[in-house]
Amino acid sequence: MIGAERSGTTLVMALLGAHPNIAVPEVAWYYPRFRPYIHTYGDLSQESNFRTLVDEMIFGLKTPLWDLPVNPATIVSELVDSADERSFRGAYSAILRRYADHHGKPRWGEKTPHNLFFIGEILEDYPDAQFIFITRDGRDASADYLESAFGPTNIFVAGEFWAFIQQYVQPWRERLSASQWFDLSYEDLVRQPETVLRRVTEFLGEPYDPRMLEFHTGLIAQRRGATRDHAPLGKPISDRYVGIYKNLLSARDQGIFAAVAGDELKASGYAVDVAPIVISEAEADRQREVDSRTRAALLEAPDGHIVYESYNDWLVDRREERRRQGVWTEPATPPFPIGHRFEENITGYRAWRKWKQHFAIKRQYIATGVVL
Repeated sequence: MIGAERSGTTLVMALLGAHPNIAVPEVAWYYPRFRPYIHTYGDLSQESNFRTLVDEMIFGLKTPLWDLPVNPATIVSELVDSADERSFRGAYSAILRRYADHHGKPRWGEKTPHNLFFIGEILEDYPDAQFIFITRDGRDASADYLESAFGPTNIFVAGEFWAFIQQYVQPWRERLSASQWFDLSYEDLVRQPETVLRRVTEFLGEPYDPRMLEFHTGLIAQRRGATRDHAPLGKPISDRYVGIYKNLLSARDQGIFAAVAGDELKASGYAVDVAPIVISEAEADRQREVDSRTRAALLEAPDGHIVYESYNDWLVDRREERRRQGVWTEPATPPFPIGHRFEENITGYRAWRKWKQHFAIKRQYIATGVVL
């Protein structure tokens, strides 16, 4: 389950996770946070290196251990022993299989929005993988972003990244067959949930089950529903969030979005009914920097993502420590997205390291509420 954040990926995660045959845990961010940096763990055929990878993956979950009844002192050894190969795929499969087995389900799926940037790597690991790409009107998704405690803080940056996502997946949409790629419209889903879910389950080769529509009673939905950013998930599916941009975005913001992502909106089937307002490159750079500064400052604000971000930063520290120990050296051609201007966005960071250091944002590893 992939797509731009705030596009309904969490809703689809909860819906499919309520299917009796499919186990879908909380978002993991495993591919964005680990796959591009797998070389920093050294030779994974060495037990100590593979164990380090498993340890960082299982203890780095945003929802600790996915609420599985495990012993933290032994879970890493158990996963290492159950892995069918010493690789990222081996670690990833062992963790997801453990979750599915606990819930007594034969099949597992995973929702991390930015897995969309790792479709090629996922296919390397799982040639038969199936992808559900969720599309929502980028203006609604961006309006949601601007109201949230994470993500872009102005419409220019929100539109720029939304457009980049739509462009990025297009080659895969054209390349993959109808048995592996399914385009799901958020608007269609919330207006005709049973009809759309029947098509989704047919794509997956699973029977339709009405219990999916009871998703909001599940643990994940109830936990998410208790947070400000995901309150709708704790209630039955609704179309009340379609078209929210008309009230939440100013006419100027709508014009800027049309300039930045109008072509992608039209390509996705959405009408653009305002004239584009093109801003200068100097103003675009200013918008990017203001956004970057604001994201760092908001990490410690109410509902901020400081705990999750602290762990992400700790992963970087761990990589650097392994480099100092000689475990790895920089490859001649770093894998995507290392070095890309959107690298930190793609890999799930909520703020840029440069600005976190500039503002001396202190890390926090303990939370009293839900960590998302």
